[in-house]
Amino acid sequence: MKTERRTRSEIRVLVVDDEPDIRELLNLTLVRMGLVADCVGSVTEAKHLLEKSRYQLCLTDMRMPDGEGLDLVRHISEHCADLPVAVITAHGSMENAISALKAGAFDYLAKPVSLDQLRVLVKSAIGLPARSDDNATSAANALVGNSPAMSQVRAMIERVARSQAPVYISGESGSGKELAASLIHRLGARREAPFIPVNCGAIPENLMESEFFGYRKGAFTGAESEREGFFQAAHGGTLFLDEVADLPLVMQVKLLRVIQEKRVRKVGATTEDAVDVRVICATHQDLRVLVDQGKFRQDLFYRLNVIELRMPALRDCREDIPLLTQIMLERLASAAGMSLPELTPAAQSALNDYTFPGNVRELENVLERALALLGGEAIDVADLHLAIHPVAAASDDLAVGEAHVLLQMVLQDHLDQVEKEAILDALKKTRFNRTAAAKLLGVTFRSLRYRMERLGLNSE
Repeated sequence: MKTERRTRSEIRVLVVDDEPDIRELLNLTLVRMGLVADCVGSVTEAKHLLEKSRYQLCLTDMRMPDGEGLDLVRHISEHCADLPVAVITAHGSMENAISALKAGAFDYLAKPVSLDQLRVLVKSAIGLPARSDDNATSAANALVGNSPAMSQVRAMIERVARSQAPVYISGESGSGKELAASLIHRLGARREAPFIPVNCGAIPENLMESEFFGYRKGAFTGAESEREGFFQAAHGGTLFLDEVADLPLVMQVKLLRVIQEKRVRKVGATTEDAVDVRVICATHQDLRVLVDQGKFRQDLFYRLNVIELRMPALRDCREDIPLLTQIMLERLASAAGMSLPELTPAAQSALNDYTFPGNVRELENVLERALALLGGEAIDVADLHLAIHPVAAASDDLAVGEAHVLLQMVLQDHLDQVEKEAILDALKKTRFNRTAAAKLLGVTFRSLRYRMERLGLNSE
């Protein structure tokens, strides 16, 4: 049964700050918004009120005479799981704010408190839905699988959806990172606002600033009208930065500032505009390695990696392959106007044993191709056209799944990138010795040279 939406006069906010001036400012602002505020100056008083009354939001300072705001965040996470809590932090204690977000805080405000940001935060927080079975079911239906790994992912998504903290989604290509980001958005308070996915690797470097932040008319040649950027388009909602590792260092600096200040300046503008955006990013690369290599800013990494969600590879969820196969076949056959074909036991066994370097995306591609070329009423092993991917063991430190042995057969366009990355990885591991790289990949030198030419790699 759905509960009726509360009127503003019924919404109570707990304010915890040891500075009387801050308490007065926050109280006045909340009252003008039509809300009820209870203001206290210590952690002890706050815990006492939490036992007596029910609140829809808590605003707490990080430092109090009798404890830390972080302690109160943990207390609320344990005893008042449905209560969003935001921390108020000085600029010098931003690391504490990040710790609070990881502990379960909804968001943070930096001192001196911006009233505009406060109003945006409050409106977002009080719009949080109560935890419901409907939402949990939504996530369960979208991310198919009963494996322990997928069950953990679904549970994590449900938890992080209630926060406003930045999320870093890691995982291999094709593992469902954008789907996970979309689910976090759909299950959170921002679900009615836009979800804006951006492929950072597809934007030319000279256009990045104008694409992300927008531009004024006449800002540059060709700017014949004013245009909003990705951040403005995602205002009130979620901005999903896919392949964030592809951002150049110059753009990383600008992105860091926007995340910290929550303000953007259009190209050609002299003023900044406040933006309320939750940032979720993803990449198939290891950002920690890129930080060590100096290719990704450490400070930006820590801003983005407040909460990390790792999507498992399909080979780590083999028990889910039959269910995924059945669901995909039903959907693909329906879309093509075909009757649902039977999958022979041998074909299912072949799918179960396959390494799927392209993960769920590759499984879908394999099934779509099999349907398109199907000559009979059942899909057999030959109809799948699976490549053989034995695990290479040429290096002791080579992890399973990193050595994708790509044999001589044509893959679909979206798998070319997987193949390209595997070849480049092997070349780097062998210091660009193509003979050694071919041996590492388990192919002949001639085969490697052909594949490099087909993929547009330098084979000279």
